[in-house]
Amino acid sequence: MVLRIPKTLLDQLRRHGEETYPHECCGVLVGAFDDAGGKTVETLVKCGNTRTDSPENRYHISPAELVRIQREALLAGHDIVGFYHSHPDHPAQWSATDLAEAHWTGCSYVITSVEHGHAELTHAFLLQGQEEVKRFVDEVLEVIA
Repeated sequence: MVLRIPKTLLDQLRRHGEETYPHECCGVLVGAFDDAGGKTVETLVKCGNTRTDSPENRYHISPAELVRIQREALLAGHDIVGFYHSHPDHPAQWSATDLAEAHWTGCSYVITSVEHGHAELTHAFLLQGQEEVKRFVDEVLEVIA
């Protein structure tokens, strides 16, 4: 599958990780699903990381904020197509916690490694399967103009 994202939005996503360093940033990717199963990001919504116990290696988006974002997306004719967060001083690879806390099957999960305050690699993963047997698979991240 393919996740298409405009360069300006990818740059914003990566800067968000730098701004919140050494804590994880998080946000929602709003856009559209296509008939081939790909997704195009139209809007990036920065969220506050509500984790207080370990925000340097965990993130949480408040349910109220997520409901508001979903409602606004639907009113604009869009969908939530994915989520993003940063990994301060860790690889842009999903963790067991990331998988355990991912629940939006068919959505993309984008992770940016932020090394010493600078965004490095950004990778996308697609959540597949049902809760008992869910898994992440690598997803092509296509940067568009």
